[in-house]
Amino acid sequence: MARAVLDPQWLAEHNALLRPALEQDYEALARQLARRGLDAEALVARAQRFAVAIPSWGVGTGGTRFGRFPQPGEPRDLQEKLEDCAVVQQLVRVTPTVSLHVPWDRPADPARVRRDATELGLAFDAMNSNTFEDHTAGERSYKFGSLTHVDAAVREQAIALNVECIELGQALGSAALTVWIGDGGNFPGQIHLRHAFDRYLDSLRKIAAKLPSDWRMFLEHKLCEPAFYSTVNQDWGTSYAAASAVGPQCSCLVDLGHHAPNVNIELIVARLIQLGKLGGFHFNDSKYGDDDLDSGSIKPFQLFLIFHELVSAEVEQVKGFAPAYLLDQSHNVTDPLESLMSSANEVQRAFVKALLVDRARLAECQARNDALLALTTLKDAYETDVRPLLGMARLRSGGAIDPVGAYRASGWRALCADRRPASRRGSAGGIVG
Repeated sequence: MARAVLDPQWLAEHNALLRPALEQDYEALARQLARRGLDAEALVARAQRFAVAIPSWGVGTGGTRFGRFPQPGEPRDLQEKLEDCAVVQQLVRVTPTVSLHVPWDRPADPARVRRDATELGLAFDAMNSNTFEDHTAGERSYKFGSLTHVDAAVREQAIALNVECIELGQALGSAALTVWIGDGGNFPGQIHLRHAFDRYLDSLRKIAAKLPSDWRMFLEHKLCEPAFYSTVNQDWGTSYAAASAVGPQCSCLVDLGHHAPNVNIELIVARLIQLGKLGGFHFNDSKYGDDDLDSGSIKPFQLFLIFHELVSAEVEQVKGFAPAYLLDQSHNVTDPLESLMSSANEVQRAFVKALLVDRARLAECQARNDALLALTTLKDAYETDVRPLLGMARLRSGGAIDPVGAYRASGWRALCADRRPASRRGSAGGIVG
């Protein structure tokens, strides 16, 4: 049985204060849903089965190019990061796995780390390789690229790091590798655009050759930054072309912040599902670019529309459909654990709302070209307040009815401030020095 970081008896007492109101709200919502032919109990069960991975780098304060303002009690090492991840999971009950970033989180003893995680009720999701910054003095620099560098020795170094991620992941129980590179050019003429992509494919094939048979590799595209003129893997079409060229174990990862403003991300998701190359997501939110804001904080309707496409594919039993769900955020002004709890809740909320869509009526509207009623059908689901369903799902799974409220009442941040003296860098994860 997993070791609870927060006192379960205390959590039960905290829930007891909120339970009467939750039960009243749940009963009212259940009656409303029943009139629409929906079973509240079945929806709670679906909500309980939902899961999204938590990023190890997300439990520390991120930053901007101008600075970082660390929280008291930030985790100083991987063990303390796992402890914080366990707190989030204990309260929200939808984040049972952790995604590591190497070398930010390079475990010296993977077997021990895996045992520690298991004791906390956690497992490991996709491994992430970092070749977008230099790490060790004396190593070849990634300043002008990694997997696409003109120097073969630099490419081999980047390939070796990805292979190390696979080997570490095997020891940890992971089964996926996410590859994002910042390679590209900041000036016209700086790189040969076609040759750089050829080198990218060649490097990816060498990495894919080291994948265990049951592993997947996700290619993460990004419009720009740090290569502002031309990025090697800049959009979903390029990512799809690369994944197709590499092979069946390779697919595309969609980070919600890696697109130009107002791009129709749900359409991209639909295309990748249709083409059989949707590997997974990094959930976050943005206003201008890769803002790494909390999920659902800016564009909650877009998040719902994305999950509408995902649930549609699930309902239609699209062959090979099994996307990985992961959070990827940088928390600059909030308590990182609160933001992660809020984001996990928002992603789960979008999923549950997508389950409410009357798909038969929507299909009829589409067949009749009734645009307004089709939109209304989606809005009927989106505007339904599903908080009682989520609260009941957490309660029945042993979590908190109000995760953020419970977290604040627990005093965990203050306790960590006493137990974890501040280090020079804290746990920014390399986002800002």
